[in-house]
Amino acid sequence: MGEGETPDNEQVTALAIESTGRTGFPSAPFTVDDLLTFPDDGNRYELFNGSLLVSPAPTPRHQRVITRLLLVLQTAAPPGLECLTTVNVRSSNENLFIPDLVVVPEAVSEGVDLMYAPSDLLLAVEVVSPSSKTHDRATKVAAYAEAGIPVYWRVEPMEGPTVYVYELDGNSYAGPVAHKAGAALSSASPFPVTFDPADLMRLRG
Repeated sequence: MGEGETPDNEQVTALAIESTGRTGFPSAPFTVDDLLTFPDDGNRYELFNGSLLVSPAPTPRHQRVITRLLLVLQTAAPPGLECLTTVNVRSSNENLFIPDLVVVPEAVSEGVDLMYAPSDLLLAVEVVSPSSKTHDRATKVAAYAEAGIPVYWRVEPMEGPTVYVYELDGNSYAGPVAHKAGAALSSASPFPVTFDPADLMRLRG
């Protein structure tokens, strides 16, 4: 499947179940209420148009990238905004996503219990893993744009890393603009921040 292509619901569910090696899932469509009954087994369960997206626990490299980027964004964020990891974002009863990292207003977080609305997010970030590449490169690009999330960053660790920046233009994302390791990424949205993507994977030792 090429970049930019969106898989249909049956493909998404089949890919999700195959990625974890699990069997016995009921047939789509699922709802958010269904997800709330799933066991806390270390997997990440998300929904796309009622189809199940399942991701295993993140690898050390994946966690390193998220931790480094979280620090970069927290340092640059102005008062009133906060950067959070793995929050629930519900756009409908058949669509729920858990981005690796988001930027939201602190005032919004004060009123959120379990789930954010897409309109709460100023930025969503996904770090691509082998198990999530189809979803992060295609499924979520379409879903986040449709939900109206203004900025989406896709981080590809195996490319240096490279950060792909998508900005909403009407009902879809323009770009993406690729920012490769070794050169400064300067972004004005959701707030001014500059960093080298290479720093997201650089060891501290």
